[in-house]
Amino acid sequence: MSNAETEPHPNAQPQEPQEPQAPYVEVLSARDVPLGGPRAMTVRRTLPHSSRRLIGAWCFVDHYGPDDVALTGGMDVAPHPHTGLQTVSWLFTGEIEHRDSLGVHALVRPGELNLMTSGHGICHSEVSTPATTVLHGVQLWVVLPDEHRDTARDFHHHVPEPVTLDGGEARVFLGTLAGHTSPVPTFTPLLGAELTLDPHATVTLTVDPTFEHGILVDRGEVRLAGTALHQGDLGYLAPGPTSLTVTNTADTPARLVLLGGTPFEEQIIMWWNFIGRSGEEIVQARNDWEKGARFGEVHGYDGGRLAAPELPSIPLKARGRVR
Repeated sequence: MSNAETEPHPNAQPQEPQEPQAPYVEVLSARDVPLGGPRAMTVRRTLPHSSRRLIGAWCFVDHYGPDDVALTGGMDVAPHPHTGLQTVSWLFTGEIEHRDSLGVHALVRPGELNLMTSGHGICHSEVSTPATTVLHGVQLWVVLPDEHRDTARDFHHHVPEPVTLDGGEARVFLGTLAGHTSPVPTFTPLLGAELTLDPHATVTLTVDPTFEHGILVDRGEVRLAGTALHQGDLGYLAPGPTSLTVTNTADTPARLVLLGGTPFEEQIIMWWNFIGRSGEEIVQARNDWEKGARFGEVHGYDGGRLAAPELPSIPLKARGRVR
């Protein structure tokens, strides 16, 4: 919107100073989605959402658990492909065994970051370990910018140190927050952190005003910039504020995942496990996976790989960050 008036309200009387308004918080609610495959587990997905596809370059937020593995069977996701993105695994409880076609065999544990870069193509499997009794965490994706989307496969593991806050604690797994910077490189400016808030504590964090931010409530009831967020909600804030204020309104500790980044302005197509820029690209990635080309092999997984679903009958179109 543009204001064309050069001298608006020339006769207006002086106004009393106004209190600054709290930033608007858009509340994104979750939907239940089966994770995929014959032994699928159900996750709560808040991104992509019906009103918003991206927060920075964060394009996918799955939240699961706490699940009693004796009842649910835990996680068993057979080898499957990715293109044009990074996967970010972060656990609260439990343990997951990761294997990929780069040859990495690693464990995902609570408070430890595992970041896998697909680039032109990678495949991996994810299985909760026999020692896991309760599985609880988030699975996140980051879209790669056009100039880096065909980059080489890569994998990073990082254990962030806890950072003490006035009223809580932070673990910064990507980007910079509260004076702590993660050493894990990213292809766009990003922020990712786990926050814990003491009962009835209010925490104010200095943030980059060029970032848009999202706060996912894993546990508890909080207020973000005065807006109530319940367990499973993702609160979105547009760029502009230089600080974020979060209040735990409960008698028990709250746990949150804070995500942020500069707005990602490229148009993308997300279909199944692929991110591309054209429908033809997605079709080619699917064909390559079905033919056993391009993505390599996962060694050590007990079972077959996931088959790609059928493509939709209508052409796939690239879309922007907001629906």
